[in-house]
Amino acid sequence: MKRRICMGIVLIALVPALASASTKPFEKVGTYSAQFLKIGVSARAAGMGSAFTAVSNDATSLYWNPAGMVEQPRTQVTVNTVVWPADLDVYFAGAVFNTPYLPGSFGVSARALTMDPQEERTIYMPQGTKRYFDAGDMSFGLSYATYFTDRFSAGITTHFIHMGLADKSVETLAFDFGLLYRIGIQGMRLGMMVQSLGGEVDFDNRASKLPTLFKVGLAVDAYRSGAHALMATGEFSHPVDNKERMNVGMEYSFNQFFMLRSGYNIGYDTQKLAWGVGFRIDTSQTSDIGLDYSWEDLDYLGTSHRFSMNFSY
Repeated sequence: MKRRICMGIVLIALVPALASASTKPFEKVGTYSAQFLKIGVSARAAGMGSAFTAVSNDATSLYWNPAGMVEQPRTQVTVNTVVWPADLDVYFAGAVFNTPYLPGSFGVSARALTMDPQEERTIYMPQGTKRYFDAGDMSFGLSYATYFTDRFSAGITTHFIHMGLADKSVETLAFDFGLLYRIGIQGMRLGMMVQSLGGEVDFDNRASKLPTLFKVGLAVDAYRSGAHALMATGEFSHPVDNKERMNVGMEYSFNQFFMLRSGYNIGYDTQKLAWGVGFRIDTSQTSDIGLDYSWEDLDYLGTSHRFSMNFSY
């Protein structure tokens, strides 16, 4: 069984290389649809430079790596808001839970990108036609994860995606598949993720693929003594429509109550430095609430802000 698991991990790790070898040697920026799928949710994750594939251990693992859902022994609900440039907002909500009747962990999630109505403009009426249109994207996901050994877990999410622009709309399905292996040395964790793997959408008789993303990450407890803990994490990613990238980050925790985070996005067109802060408050012997905020530098696009709240019971 262990040999099969190791072989599976190696095969998954080779997927990005195989995909890269089969693609043309230039970046395909702007040729893939559903770009909202790449906007990361969770203030905690973004504050760590979005290097979260190997960390995923809360309800936002529904987005970052569903294999991490198994580390939630209780039901956890998460609500997240992303304030994005160009007056765009992204909302994400999800819940992770277990049942006494079935093995493994289950999750449900919903995500939406919204914008204010825009006035229609034409070549003959560039100042506006007094008619308005709106646009937005959303997805709904169902997730499942389970342990295969005491150190190895895997998870999968199925997304139903809806995208609308004025009077046109398209729907499709996408899948996320993640692995998480706990090495057992200094808290080291190895995470792997295939995100947004699915079909095509067609707005104007020209089909566009989804922005599939391959990620491999490693997290380690860099320091732990008494009430103080410092976790460092990093990951490589290969998007099908851009060059390879790297994310690095860290999280300092004091008594599991106060957290400081910082990270950096390497190889991105705009995303650069990020930092964040978080609090975890016990509301009873069996429940707690977490509040997180993060700030991210988007270079000439400005900045983005994320707010998250997690409730466990």
